[in-house]
Amino acid sequence: MAVLLLSSLLLAAPVLLVVSGPVPGSTNKTVPLILWHGMGDSCCNPLSMGAIKKMIEQEIAGIYVLSDVPVFLLQLAQDPNLQGGYNAMGFSQGAQFLRAVAQRCPSPPMKKLISVGGQHQGVYGLPRCPGESSHLCDMIREALNRGAYSDLVQKHLVQAQYWHDPLNDDLYKKHSLFLADINQERSVNETYKKNLQQLEKFVMVKFLQDSVVDPVDTEWFGFLKTGQAKVTETLQESDLYKQDRLGLAAMDKAGKLVFLATEGDHLQFSKEWFDANLLPYLR
Repeated sequence: MAVLLLSSLLLAAPVLLVVSGPVPGSTNKTVPLILWHGMGDSCCNPLSMGAIKKMIEQEIAGIYVLSDVPVFLLQLAQDPNLQGGYNAMGFSQGAQFLRAVAQRCPSPPMKKLISVGGQHQGVYGLPRCPGESSHLCDMIREALNRGAYSDLVQKHLVQAQYWHDPLNDDLYKKHSLFLADINQERSVNETYKKNLQQLEKFVMVKFLQDSVVDPVDTEWFGFLKTGQAKVTETLQESDLYKQDRLGLAAMDKAGKLVFLATEGDHLQFSKEWFDANLLPYLR
């Protein structure tokens, strides 16, 4: 059984654009796909994103793929291949960035969003930090807490934009430039809510042995309960859902939210699992 590993590293890699045109002779009725990679990866790594792109192209003849580019926002409205809409698949941090696209850039329309290990409520942990009881983890968290919400760090360190400190909720809501905005923490932007609800499906994949994302519940839009750093709550238990500030409760009731889980560490899955569970949303 072939296993694909998309590693999360500490620094973001340069972002490149790869365009794959329709296969000659195809019916060209497939929905275009945008991919966005995670931290430390790149569009063309043959062991990760490059392999994913190639696998999708082999399984879905004629599919048009844009692989992972923030600059693609400039092309969305101009690319004739996307005018009828597109699907999007984000890996790790790429997933929450694509959700921001769905909320902020409704034209052309995103049809389906597939989040593979995305951190939709942010993170309050470090890659492979040795457990919640570790004093080292607590010390590093404290250092991040002192600086993560500074204007300098928020504007220059991508990962700080989805650092979510449950012990300093007011600080997070006031100074988080990205996550607090797209999660409607300061106020409800009805446009964000309306745009997200236009999705046909919002698929979220959780990795059950994830040693990179902390807490792992964020991959299903859950998180730590406010005011402490031990007990988590599900999306359905959160105020975000109960108050339906983002439209997720309405989407859930309409059958638009899909929660998938797989064994393995962060972004580790077999080709068989990918084909059986994710490819159907792209056909």
